[in-house]
Amino acid sequence: MLDPILPADADHAVYKTLLESTKAIPWKIDWKSMTFAYIGPQIEPLLGWTQQSWISANDWAERIHEEDRERVVNFCIAQSQCGIDHEADYRALTKNGDYVWIRDVVHVMRDANGETEALVGFMFDISERKKTEEQLLALQRQLEEYSYKDGLTGINNRRMFDSILDIEWGNAQRTRRPLSLILLDIDYFKQFNDHYGHIRGDDCLKRIGQTLQSAAARPRDCVARFGGEEFVLVLPETDGESAQKIAERCRKLVRKEQIAHEQSNVAQLVTVSLGVGTIIPEAHDTPLAFIEAVDRLLYQAKQQGRDRLQYGHCGGGEADACQA
Repeated sequence: MLDPILPADADHAVYKTLLESTKAIPWKIDWKSMTFAYIGPQIEPLLGWTQQSWISANDWAERIHEEDRERVVNFCIAQSQCGIDHEADYRALTKNGDYVWIRDVVHVMRDANGETEALVGFMFDISERKKTEEQLLALQRQLEEYSYKDGLTGINNRRMFDSILDIEWGNAQRTRRPLSLILLDIDYFKQFNDHYGHIRGDDCLKRIGQTLQSAAARPRDCVARFGGEEFVLVLPETDGESAQKIAERCRKLVRKEQIAHEQSNVAQLVTVSLGVGTIIPEAHDTPLAFIEAVDRLLYQAKQQGRDRLQYGHCGGGEADACQA
């Protein structure tokens, strides 16, 4: 192997033993020739590449995962040219084609004139740490997803609905494009639960939620569980006519599910009633007033026989006064 990092003195063997007994992998690169003056024997058990195969800085670069290579090499060269100590995390390729996460800690050695003379450093295996970080990130993403998903139906929950409505409300005010809202309620759901039990009731809610997902196909459309047996659809840039068509599609798709409901006063199947409102919000309109107005339209649909929709155009500065 090439000359080690250590000076040739009486303590050389002691220091060399200490360096090569650590888990960290010591190394040294001559800056002018860009060749390895030394790399610890620990490199072979970790990556599979022998000490003798680490000849130039190109060997190091080529053994970095291709997705990390350009970023890491450019960063390390720039820092080294400026004489700045640095560290970098990257995936080092093993001889058998796998990879190991490495943290490379680099110290820049300078000559008497202050010019970069050599790089010395340690490679640390941080694979377990990275694995733990990835698990924590996955858990965080899962928790974030759960915080916006209804635990029973798997669709968006009220919290997500509130967030999306706020965003789309602002978009509608800015672009002067219509915003539509559909509130729907499962007809005689209390009687369904009383007759079939809550397990069947939960299954019914799940099926309705998934059915509504298929009714709103555009990426910005939001389907959410509003609460209990109520669901809501937020339809950005959707006029009244289009919103009514989507609402009617929802009503028909629910009927198509053929969920038995012997206690319903409407049909022997599960049906829904829908309130549908459209608005181009003015500055003094509010999302809450709009929701309340559409909720009143839903109440009208129930009063007029259920298994139907009631539409109203809301606006003119009075979102709480939708006109049928």
